[in-house]
Amino acid sequence: MNNTEEGIYHSSHTENILFATFYIVIFILSVPSNALALWVFCCHDNRNTPFKVFLKHLAIADVSYVLVLPMRMVYHMSDCHWPLEEGACRVVGFLFFVNLYCSMYFMTCISLDRLLACVLPHKTQNLRNTRNAKVVCAILWIMVTISMAPVLFSPKQVIRRLDTWNVTVCEQLYIENSSNPTGAVVSTAVAFLIPLVIMTVSYILVFCKVQRMTFQERTTSQRKALRLIVLTVVNFIIAFVPYHINRFVFIIQHNDMSKSESERQLLHLGNRITSALTCVSGVLDPVMYFFLAKNFQETLLQLCGRNPKEEQSTT
Repeated sequence: MNNTEEGIYHSSHTENILFATFYIVIFILSVPSNALALWVFCCHDNRNTPFKVFLKHLAIADVSYVLVLPMRMVYHMSDCHWPLEEGACRVVGFLFFVNLYCSMYFMTCISLDRLLACVLPHKTQNLRNTRNAKVVCAILWIMVTISMAPVLFSPKQVIRRLDTWNVTVCEQLYIENSSNPTGAVVSTAVAFLIPLVIMTVSYILVFCKVQRMTFQERTTSQRKALRLIVLTVVNFIIAFVPYHINRFVFIIQHNDMSKSESERQLLHLGNRITSALTCVSGVLDPVMYFFLAKNFQETLLQLCGRNPKEEQSTT
């Protein structure tokens, strides 16, 4: 590999420190809050509903998602040097993206559930049950795992030795390159546009339904749906939209050798920044649990030494 090609993988020491610090902060904030949510949803919730089934699986995906962050911390703290073998590089990249897309699709399931609960509560009463919700969750885990299998079993090289900086980079942490750009664009578009369309349509219909009612006419479920719309849209815009927009640009332009080294370095930097932003979902999801799941809210307030009944009106 020549020096020009090596240059696109180079990250400055300051950049690596910033990335490592960012991942450490996300890890500290997200692991305890998501672990608490998972504990509450699994052990302290007697009233199981489809909505809470999806919340539980979202918490599972978030916990799994952030547990691979320590490897990214080590990677950037070592100035982008991968200390392990190629197999470990593949596994970390695979787990990271499986849980990323599972998180996104469970958020989509939650939006669909709120649509059925608020707009078609009577017609879909038999459809909305915990058994069907668990089946949907199982199908999603299987589909996402299979779709991300190429990350784990791709024949292309995923670690590169950069002699100029005496480091070994792990491409799979950020899926830096693709051997099939057309297929990568199509798969990325499908993976992103399906939840985007479903969530957009669902929330528009729910919002229109609730806005036509007076405050007194709105049920608890419909008021909860309004909070869900705001929290989910903010989460989606921050965590998932920038990554996928940048991903389209990266796939299309990465192999354009007419671009200068600085332009290609910028593409790689954008890929790393937007990939890091996806981790913010692990912090924002517990905020959603707090406002939408009463048992999680009460447990968290008790742990903070507050009386849930006294805080209810303020919240």
